[in-house]
Amino acid sequence: MRKRCSNINFISGSRRALKSFAVTGTQNHPFYLLLVILIVPVAFIPATACSTGNCQLLDSCTSATDCGPGLYCGNCPAVGKTQPFCTRGQATIPTSIINGLPFNKYTWLVTHNSFSIVDAPSLTGAQRITFYNQEDTVTNQLRNGVRGLMLDMYDFEDDIWLCHSFRGQCYNFTAFEPAIDTLKEVEAFLNENPTEIVTIIIEDYVHAPKGLTKVFSNAGLDKYWFPLSKMPKKGEDWPTVTDMIKDNHRLLVFTSDSSKEATEGIAYQWKHMVENEAGDPGVVPGSCPNRKESKPLNSKSASLFLQNYFPTIPDQNQACKEHSVALIDMINTCYKAASNVIPNFLAVNFYMRSDGGGVFDAVDRMNGQALCGCTVITACQAGASFGSCKNVPASNTTPATTSPAGSFSGSVQLTGAVAAIQPSRVMSTCIYSMSILLLLL
Repeated sequence: MRKRCSNINFISGSRRALKSFAVTGTQNHPFYLLLVILIVPVAFIPATACSTGNCQLLDSCTSATDCGPGLYCGNCPAVGKTQPFCTRGQATIPTSIINGLPFNKYTWLVTHNSFSIVDAPSLTGAQRITFYNQEDTVTNQLRNGVRGLMLDMYDFEDDIWLCHSFRGQCYNFTAFEPAIDTLKEVEAFLNENPTEIVTIIIEDYVHAPKGLTKVFSNAGLDKYWFPLSKMPKKGEDWPTVTDMIKDNHRLLVFTSDSSKEATEGIAYQWKHMVENEAGDPGVVPGSCPNRKESKPLNSKSASLFLQNYFPTIPDQNQACKEHSVALIDMINTCYKAASNVIPNFLAVNFYMRSDGGGVFDAVDRMNGQALCGCTVITACQAGASFGSCKNVPASNTTPATTSPAGSFSGSVQLTGAVAAIQPSRVMSTCIYSMSILLLLL
């Protein structure tokens, strides 16, 4: 039951008093008439919804601070939900519940074009002309449970930049920032969170000799690097997450340029993972074709599976609808196309947008089924037999926060007032009414 403000008893009592007043006919008493005039505005002010961090999933809200841990205040007009309500804004970290399994047994949330952020300032002085895919900083993406970043890297201005561009060339109107700036955010996160593992998937247009090696080293990420020599080569299991953390091999890096394996020791993406088509072909109901660079999804020679789920042209307003039933249906389609293998990575645009549980709920479901045979990861029990599950809702679950909540800063967050009556209005009216009564006594 939603929490209501403390004025509810006063309001109920006032309504009973009004009814009694009408029945007993005290109209001849001016004092009581004035009392009625003062109370009526308060009596019919509706009780306000929950607030100050007490609102739960799907509760109405007026600002980000209304919603509880792991939630944020948003809406979804694409499915008719125009009024703001609390939706999930943070992932459940699966290793906080079931730990010690091989890395490829888990599913991780990935942001497509993680750097292509709405309202990111231009650092070149040119008006940016490109599509945007995310609404939050890379740091906040990681804090909110994203564990995979898709980054497009280019040679630009005698440096390596992140660009959302075309024809393999970065322009001042498609550039976002030097790659080292984002990589330093990753380094800071790994340093602050010594049990977390991050994967970076590079769309690689860098031709500078040892360019990637240098930028990762200059960002301080070489100390976390998972060595190419230790990566499975024939579809075997990866090391356990426990061993990866113990060895501090907590950064996996893949490149789209096959030559970088020999020249820089960076893993060629499609040698180690299979992937479905990106863009519109990857969201067609009932169809999950492999990307042309990738082996077939049911190939057993690669031990990682990346599922892309985003349209060719990103649409902020439609993302919340895309991240509902259609997402679950597409995961099931790709699961079957991959011979009943659950994706290890789920890549999306506008990861915070949903009509409730969104991409976080989808990842919870996949981890639950893969790690313990339960409907969601929060139903899993460490040390219990496979299929031994706690009784929790199967969908739209509020995550159990195991680390400090992320701080979402995207434009989808609603912080302004809406139609709900604010508690301050009710209190002001009450104080005003009582002051008048005291003067009359």
